[in-house]
Amino acid sequence: MGLVRMENLAKVRRQFPVTGNRVFLNHAAESPLPTPVVEAVREYLDKASKFGGASGEFEDLGKQSFAKLIGAKLGEIALIENTSIGLNIAANMLQYPPGSKIVTTDLEYPSVVYPWLRKTLGAKIHYVKNIDGRVSLDDMEKAVDDKTVAVAISHVEYTNGFRHNLRVLSELVHEHGACLIVDAIQSVGTMPIDVERDDVDYFMAAGYKWLLSPPGAAYLFVKDELINKLEPPLVGWASVNQEIFETADFYDIWNLKLSKTASRFEVGSPGTMSFIGATEAMKMLLGVGTERIKTRIMKLTDRVIDSAKDLGLKLQTPEEKSSRSGIVNFKTSKPLKLVKRLRKQEIVVSARAQGIRVSPHYYNTEEEIDTLMEEVKKAEN
Repeated sequence: MGLVRMENLAKVRRQFPVTGNRVFLNHAAESPLPTPVVEAVREYLDKASKFGGASGEFEDLGKQSFAKLIGAKLGEIALIENTSIGLNIAANMLQYPPGSKIVTTDLEYPSVVYPWLRKTLGAKIHYVKNIDGRVSLDDMEKAVDDKTVAVAISHVEYTNGFRHNLRVLSELVHEHGACLIVDAIQSVGTMPIDVERDDVDYFMAAGYKWLLSPPGAAYLFVKDELINKLEPPLVGWASVNQEIFETADFYDIWNLKLSKTASRFEVGSPGTMSFIGATEAMKMLLGVGTERIKTRIMKLTDRVIDSAKDLGLKLQTPEEKSSRSGIVNFKTSKPLKLVKRLRKQEIVVSARAQGIRVSPHYYNTEEEIDTLMEEVKKAEN
């Protein structure tokens, strides 16, 4: 797809039926499903209905595609239900000596923080405060010390789209013997990512936002060198070496021989239907290319930013592209009321942090951005 010649964009938009019904600019919440994803799920359901379980036809359920999207190896990827499960797995595998500290920020989604607020872990949480929607690397450096067990953050912050520099953070974290745990639900699929280059330890994302997938499908990356050092907090038949089942007609219930890959962090049967949809969605995104998707999204968010500034609205999103993502947030006088008003006109955005959060994907158009901002202008006058 040569981004973006209008004839190609029109072809892409035909894969998204939502474009015929709404101006949908809310991918940071839950995305509409493209036609190829719906068709893949429908085919699975049809086969399951006519011939019984069809899950055996689908081997890795998107692991390979997710690995390509984030620059990981196949054996470093596990299937999980959602991002919150991945964060809990990470939290419950770490060791917490007396005085242990977890460093995070005051911009985080609850799921990034809640696992460490449990009293049984005994860890103290240190919140690095944002300044005008940005988290300073200097402030992170001051917060991380030798008592730090982990830094737990979102790659992209959900309220305003601030993007952390993972490479710099991992260097800082590893200097103190800690690990970097990253919730990537707001970034994967919208930009090139390389967890090996950035030296991330744990990295997880669900598919129902920017990955254009059904709810119930998510993926957990665990750095290869850590996998066999860690005992999963939960285990089941999916946690063990699957060769046992291929070479014997019985289950070995006397020994726990955990998989040597990240599949040791899987517990039981996955939601196959959702993962089939996620696999198809990721194939679409890989076909377009994350660099092209990023370029397109940045062009659209540039337009939101320019329009918001023209209207005199205060931006809550960093303007520098090194800290940007697919999310733009600007303040309005009554954001909740405005979101409801826009929804009546079939324009979908979110209210977050006393502002309007706009999150377009690569299939959106400049005209859709203009439609949104014209309505914002009317509401603010």
